Amino acid sequence: MDPRVLLFTGKGGVGKTTAAAATATLAASRGMKTLVVSTDTAHSLADALAVEPGEVVPGLHLHQVDTQRTLERHWGELQDYARGVLSELGLDEVTSEEITVLPGAEEIIALLELREHARSGRWDVIVVDCAPTAETLRLLALPEALDWHVNRLLPVGRRLVRLVAPFVRGVARVSAPGEEVMSAGERFHRGLMEVRELLTGGQASVRLVLTPESVVLAEARRTLTSLNLYGYRVDGVIANRVFPPGGADEWRAQWVAAQTRLLAEAEQSFAPLPVHVVPYLPAEPVGTQALTEVGERLYGESDPFAPPASPPPLRMSADELALDLPGADRAEVDLARKGDELIVTAGPYRRILALPVALARRKISGAVLRDGVLRVAFSPGSESGS
Repeated sequence: MDPRVLLFTGKGGVGKTTAAAATATLAASRGMKTLVVSTDTAHSLADALAVEPGEVVPGLHLHQVDTQRTLERHWGELQDYARGVLSELGLDEVTSEEITVLPGAEEIIALLELREHARSGRWDVIVVDCAPTAETLRLLALPEALDWHVNRLLPVGRRLVRLVAPFVRGVARVSAPGEEVMSAGERFHRGLMEVRELLTGGQASVRLVLTPESVVLAEARRTLTSLNLYGYRVDGVIANRVFPPGGADEWRAQWVAAQTRLLAEAEQSFAPLPVHVVPYLPAEPVGTQALTEVGERLYGESDPFAPPASPPPLRMSADELALDLPGADRAEVDLARKGDELIVTAGPYRRILALPVALARRKISGAVLRDGVLRVAFSPGSESGS
C-alpha cells in the first residue's frame, strides 16, 4: 500500500516549512515511520528541525536531495550525449558541464526521489515541504505537460533519428542520439508520470498554508483553483501566525479584529475544507519537541493522517466530465476542444485533457460552471458524424 503523502505549499514566508515539520514530527511521535523531504532549494527544513539530514529521532528521517548524483542516475545518458555534442562543437569541458545542468533539476529530482521512497515500503507517512506556490504549480504541472509532448514527439523522434543520423554525422560533423539516449528520455518521462500517479492518487493530498492577510488569502484562493485544475486533492488549509484574542493592547486589538475578519472569510472561501489555526507563538519553534507541540495544537482532535475524504477533482462518466474548480470566476474559465483533447484554462493556468475514447467520439453539448464545478456534457452522437 502507498504511504500517506502530504504536500505543503503557500506563498513565501507564511510558515509552510514549520507546518510541514510540525506535521512530520507529530506523525513520528504517534509511531509512524515518517520521511520529511523538501523540494525547496533553500533547505530550511534542516534549520527548523535543528539537525543534519538523516534520522532525526527514532521513526523520523530528514532527506535532502543530492541533485548531481541522482541526476546522473536518471538523466545520465542524455546529459552525456549533450555534453559530447557540445565538446564536438569546440566548447571546452567546463562550459559543456554548465550548459547541460538542467534548469529546475533539483525540484525535478526531488519528485523522482519521492517516487522511489514511496515505492520502497519503508514509510507510513511522507511529508513534502514544497517550494513557494508558483514554483510548486509549475512543478506539479510538469509531468502531464511532458507526457503530452512525449506522446506526440517521441515516436516521430525515433523515426526521425534513424533517418537523419547519417546526415547529421556526415554534414554537421556531430553525433546523432542513439537508442540508449531515446530510452533514457523514455525512462525519465515514465518516472515523472509515476510521480503524478502517486500524487493524484487516493493517499496523497496538498495542504495550503497562509497567514490571515488579504494578499496571501487571495493567492491561496487562486492556488486552490489551480491545484484542482491539475487534478491534485487539497484536504486542508493552515492559517499560521494568528494573534490570540485575549488581553490585547490597542495596536494588537486592531490586528486581532482584522485577522478575525479574514479568518471568517477564509473559512467561507475554502469550505468545506477545514481551516486549522496556529497561534502566533512567542518564539520560533525549533527542534522536534517544539514542533510536535505545534503539530498537536495545529490539528487538535482531527486525524491529519487519514486518507483524504474528497473525491478526485476530475471525474468522467459515460456522458459527462466534471472538474472541481473552487473559487474560479466564470470570466477566467475558458474551454476549447481540439480533436480528442479538451483544453481547460483557469486564470493563468491551462490543462490539456486527453479524453477517453467514449467521450472523444462525441460532440460537446453544453458546459457550465456552477458551485465551483465545471461540468461538460457530451451528446450521444459522434464527433466525426457532426
